[in-house]
Amino acid sequence: MKTEEQVAPEVVLEASHLTKSFSGFVAVNDVSIKVKKGAIHALIGPNGAGKTTTFNLLTKFIQPTSGTIKFMGQDITREQPTEIARMGLVRSFQISAVFPHMTALENVRLAVQKRHGDWLNFLYSSRRNSQYNDEAMALLKSVGLESYAYHPASDLSYGRKRTLELATTLALEPKVLLLDEPMAGMAHEDIDRVANIIREIGRSRTILMVEHNLSVVSTLCTTITVLARGRVLAEGDYQTVATDERVIEAYIGTSPAHV
Repeated sequence: MKTEEQVAPEVVLEASHLTKSFSGFVAVNDVSIKVKKGAIHALIGPNGAGKTTTFNLLTKFIQPTSGTIKFMGQDITREQPTEIARMGLVRSFQISAVFPHMTALENVRLAVQKRHGDWLNFLYSSRRNSQYNDEAMALLKSVGLESYAYHPASDLSYGRKRTLELATTLALEPKVLLLDEPMAGMAHEDIDRVANIIREIGRSRTILMVEHNLSVVSTLCTTITVLARGRVLAEGDYQTVATDERVIEAYIGTSPAHV
């Protein structure tokens, strides 16, 4: 018979006692977080809570003042973003980052080539690059963009550009996908569509996301960490954090049903 420890989900990303100071201002203060394999884990909190700084620490875009970060059990506290991306810890950005004058297929194909160490070959003939087309098209299909494969990225709606970015991120085959406000600036119909895509991605990958849209968080995320003033305020499923008096107080004027 398996013990509770044996059946417990594996922790794939772990931060311990993270602190980050900027010229005396402590933006993140002794934050510890564990992201378990297969989770869709959200970082939320009111403005100024330290969400973005924590996210940038975890993705190695800034270095912590103190504390440690481990990925798949390996200490990555001093690693560079490019190195952890090669390890399988891959982030997307709040602002869409695609090449506007390339087609959707070309954008994804370039990401596939990069994973294969062949990305400079986009300068060569389309025949040479076509070996990656099937994989790129499969990725577009996985996010519902196959009918836009030959459209320039600049012609896509904002929501579809963000979806294209998801496809290019998936092309790198991340073990853990980190999403920075994936619903930011989207129309309602795009939010529902992208939420469904993220839910489907979460069936085979671990996801950590910063997100302001709490209705999305409530239906999408299995674990929620609430930050306030640079500290962890509460953690648990949506019902747990939504009824926590400290969380309600942090979201001044927000009722428990909407936190």
